[in-house]
Amino acid sequence: MHTFTAIDFELATSEYNSVCAVGLVSVVNGKIVNEFYSLVQPPNNKYMWQTTRVHGIKAKDTMHAPTFGELFPEILPLLYGQLMVAHNEELDRKVLKRTMQHYGLVYEDLGLPETWECTSKIYKQQGFEKTKLSLVCDIMGVELDPHDALSDARASALLYMKKDLAKKALEQNQIVIK
Repeated sequence: MHTFTAIDFELATSEYNSVCAVGLVSVVNGKIVNEFYSLVQPPNNKYMWQTTRVHGIKAKDTMHAPTFGELFPEILPLLYGQLMVAHNEELDRKVLKRTMQHYGLVYEDLGLPETWECTSKIYKQQGFEKTKLSLVCDIMGVELDPHDALSDARASALLYMKKDLAKKALEQNQIVIK
């Protein structure tokens, strides 16, 4: 199926409700039709230096950004009833659930499947020994600015659409399929 929404979050702390950036990419009939990115003010605008080191987002960057609760009406149409894709679907699904819960929003109202499509698992099943997003993107020829929520979501969308080419890409890169 080539109609879906790919999603990625960046977190400010180790708490799953500490979203500081979100990227969403809508794909209809195999074509990207919409991309959405926003910085998000996490609860109390609190950050851990370890997470900032990964994505570069700081409290000063999100001081005037909307909270997830304020942003939710804008992203709801991109989520509602969609087939969801993420590179680490379990993490991104938990982040969405916990963040919605934090803001008094009901995840079940989104009408999403119990599990989402996971490009990491898909590529593992296709023979990729390591499935770190940047490594899979390199092999599959997908552009990536790592730990940028929109770039990660776009990469997940493109990887999902290219999944049938995975074994051929491994062969072309002379990577042994186990």
